[in-house]
Amino acid sequence: MGRGRRGPGAHRVHLRPPHAALSDHCAGDLGAHSGPALLVSLASDVQDLHLAQRKEMAAGFSKPPALGLLPDVPSLMETLSYSYCYVGIMTGPFFRYRTYLDWLEQPFPEAVPSLRPLLRRAWPAPLFGLLFLLSSHLFPLEAVREDAFYARPLPTRLFYMIPVFFAFRMRFYVAWIAAECGCIAAGFGAYPVAAKARAGGGPTLQCPPPSSLEKAAALEYDYETIRNIDCYNTDFCMRVREGMRYWNMTVQWWLAQYIYKSAPARSYVLRSAWTMLLSAYWHGLHPGYYLSFLTIPLCLAAEGCLEAALWARLSPRGQKVWYWVHWFLKMRAYDYMCMGFVLLSMGSTLRYWASIYFCIHILALACLGLGLALGGGRRSRQKTSPQATSTAPEKLREE
Repeated sequence: MGRGRRGPGAHRVHLRPPHAALSDHCAGDLGAHSGPALLVSLASDVQDLHLAQRKEMAAGFSKPPALGLLPDVPSLMETLSYSYCYVGIMTGPFFRYRTYLDWLEQPFPEAVPSLRPLLRRAWPAPLFGLLFLLSSHLFPLEAVREDAFYARPLPTRLFYMIPVFFAFRMRFYVAWIAAECGCIAAGFGAYPVAAKARAGGGPTLQCPPPSSLEKAAALEYDYETIRNIDCYNTDFCMRVREGMRYWNMTVQWWLAQYIYKSAPARSYVLRSAWTMLLSAYWHGLHPGYYLSFLTIPLCLAAEGCLEAALWARLSPRGQKVWYWVHWFLKMRAYDYMCMGFVLLSMGSTLRYWASIYFCIHILALACLGLGLALGGGRRSRQKTSPQATSTAPEKLREE
């Protein structure tokens, strides 16, 4: 974007996201750890700047700055201002220093739309809020902690995790939509559509700043940089790895960029396990986080191996059936893992999982064994791994 200074918030709709209406757990997950994430990102960007400067000096000539590269090393005051930017504190989506700087230096802020994008983004939130209130009232989580719950029939215990995860999703959908609306109201994270911005990372293509207000107003803008949730694709994508791609999207980019890429392993599954371990630590020290997040690599290995073994053998009709079966199992896997995420303690999580006979763990192991028996391990390395590399969730890698 441009280099002209402006006062942030000019010509903006002022919106205070209603995070106070959400649970402490939800609000904490949104913004409690944003400060360390911002500083890790800034440190990496400063290192990239130093490396670029050294290469430029060694080459003896200057090159156009790389996309996303900082113009200079920020001062202590600029670093503190970035760390405590009210947009990040109040709403939570991760953003790079380059995004923050582009917001401050937007040359024509009055040309950047905010009201219409805000309304387009906000309209599902009341429905999701009502669904959250209804589902959490009909299927309270506290029931799972009571002894009477485990006297219920097995089908009831199995079914109960579905509405619990549904309420969990609705709660976070509302929170993250409100978070995005807070950013949009401030005009934060807006880039021309031609820049092809991605959640967390910002623009992926160079887009020269407009030279006049008229040219700026003629551009089409989006707020993909601060987009944190894709509700439809979260619910209806087929694979576990795709489900992660559309959930907490700005943090997924951060994990991909700074955790997955530096993982002490080359295997996709082992790198995923390392990333999930750090993600669990990101959320806190409750054992339920670790039990849930470390189940994900097993599910990733199982679905990749079985898909590699079966997909080419299926007819077009069989592939359509496989899609819906795979989607159903993916949702049940997330239902199952969500119980650890909300019950938090090891005792409560293992008690619930034991009451349904650790069905997802056993199913994942069975699918992995079947896939290996059908040659899926070899085919996964030859064919699925490149596909996984190109379509892996943003949580695990940067494309």
